[in-house]
Amino acid sequence: MCGITGWLDWEKDLSQERPVLQAMTACLNNRGPDAEGFWLHPRVAFGHRRLVVVDPTGGKQPMSAIHRKHACTMVYNGELYNTEDLRQELLAAGHTFLSHSDTEVLLHAYLEWGPDCVERLNGIFAFAIWDERAHHLFLARDRMGVKPLFYAQRGSSFLFASELKSLLAHPEIKPVLSREGLAEVFALSPARTPGHGVFQNVHEVRPGYSLIVTPNGIRKHRYWKLVSQPHSDDLRTTTERVRELVTDSIHRQLVADVPVSTLLSGGLDSSVITAVAASSFKEQQRGIHHTYSIDYVDNARHFQSSSFQPDEDAPYVKIVSDYLGTEHRTITFDTAELIDALRTATLARDLPGMADIDASLYLFCREIKKETTVVLSGECADEVFGGYPWFHRDELLHAGTFPWAKATRERASWLSPELQDWVKPEAYVAQRYEETLDEVPQLPGEDPLEARRREMFYLNLSWFMNTLLDRKDRMSMAASLEARVPFCDHRIVEYVWNIPWQLKMHGNREKGILRKAMEGYLPDEVLYRKKSPYPKTHNPAYTEAVRSWLLEILNDSSSPLLPLIDVPTIRRIANLDAEASGIPFFGQLMSTPQLFAYLGQLDFWLREYHVAIQH
Repeated sequence: MCGITGWLDWEKDLSQERPVLQAMTACLNNRGPDAEGFWLHPRVAFGHRRLVVVDPTGGKQPMSAIHRKHACTMVYNGELYNTEDLRQELLAAGHTFLSHSDTEVLLHAYLEWGPDCVERLNGIFAFAIWDERAHHLFLARDRMGVKPLFYAQRGSSFLFASELKSLLAHPEIKPVLSREGLAEVFALSPARTPGHGVFQNVHEVRPGYSLIVTPNGIRKHRYWKLVSQPHSDDLRTTTERVRELVTDSIHRQLVADVPVSTLLSGGLDSSVITAVAASSFKEQQRGIHHTYSIDYVDNARHFQSSSFQPDEDAPYVKIVSDYLGTEHRTITFDTAELIDALRTATLARDLPGMADIDASLYLFCREIKKETTVVLSGECADEVFGGYPWFHRDELLHAGTFPWAKATRERASWLSPELQDWVKPEAYVAQRYEETLDEVPQLPGEDPLEARRREMFYLNLSWFMNTLLDRKDRMSMAASLEARVPFCDHRIVEYVWNIPWQLKMHGNREKGILRKAMEGYLPDEVLYRKKSPYPKTHNPAYTEAVRSWLLEILNDSSSPLLPLIDVPTIRRIANLDAEASGIPFFGQLMSTPQLFAYLGQLDFWLREYHVAIQH
């Protein structure tokens, strides 16, 4: 993967702006530690940081090419999984190639098909192309939003970058929060409204969208969306098709010129990916497949089963690794490391996030990077196949709000009365929820309960999945590790979207059709294991450490957080038994200890980024 940034200006000569471009690009060093590149043109300036995964010598960026007197220059972050298919089409159309990189194939795909090239891509990507003939800038982001792409317009300038920190390095972009930005941080975070960049007048290209920037403004185009239609395949055909799509996606994502491994939690999703990968390694004689899992000091001693986290991962990890013959390593972290990494995780996200759930993933990726460059991960299967509790529990399915964030009223009570009155968090969340429901592609004549489940899938794909993908991208790239997500293949999403609930839940089990499709790849005790989320620490020492951090902030009169929160309410929560409330306020993992850490991250972020509030 890589980091990209750029600056388009219709009035200023950017060929003289190298220092600013270098500053914007330097912010992305962790995304691409292996190489740096710049391209300056009177109208456009591009910066690039590269993490070498394919073709070390032939994939240098920014990359320029000419075909039939049509000249273009590109910066690109991502990985194409149908590179060779596209290359053959382009060779037949008269294109020639100097490398075997997917970067060059993508650039020539644009030269051949123009903006429509995105419809032919299978992969994860965010890229920008300066089209000299059309005299416009073209930007696009992958269908699922695996790779980030932020942008902002200031006068005659248009700026873009992989991360917010790169935009903030430009003198025209300031870290200002309006009422809307405050609502994002205090009412929705760690989720974020699709397309919203939190800071004032900063945006993100939405998944499945492209932009064309001309002197007349920005034209947005939605090149991909889900289509609702009747599912006519029977159980056998559906099972075979799911197996075919899942295994093909995994096989495609094993291609690299550097070491490739998988994350393994012992749950269904990571175990399926590991099983297919290990089999492929044996067939291709690529050596022993390596797998990694995460754990915490004394977690087994402090673990308490709950409906959100029913059992521990370690026994299942061993079963899968032994069954498949992988070289497995469990990486264990202690509380002090998690606390230290909370600040690093905030810097990686450019925003307060999922507290120790972010921090632990960063530490995990940092250790893995010492031994490998690419990992495959099981994100998105729960959103695509229906694995979360809110798909199955009536009170969550019909909650009338985002089911992973039901505590909006409780969250509002944490804010100062003035901020509550200004931001109106409950109304803001309700507005975003209703806007999303209005986007759902309905199927005429569908049973009301089936239609509601379709809405739930859309909410998950648009919001919860994006939150987890955002987390995975920032934490892995902060460690210079490329994380691939095979269940995010748009072909899987499109097909499973229309499978009716009865088939999706084959055998009356969550993700039943996926389990059925992958029979024979794994032992039944793993294949039919009850879902368990990403492991978090259960060590009470962590709770005490983040509680102490929060109390220090509450006792610091200079804290920028204090005017924004209801200090007596937060102090009362901090002084109560933090484990008394085991019900998460976001997702399945963020309960009271994570609230303490989140507020600590907020204070750190407000100070570190010198965030201003625009009334």
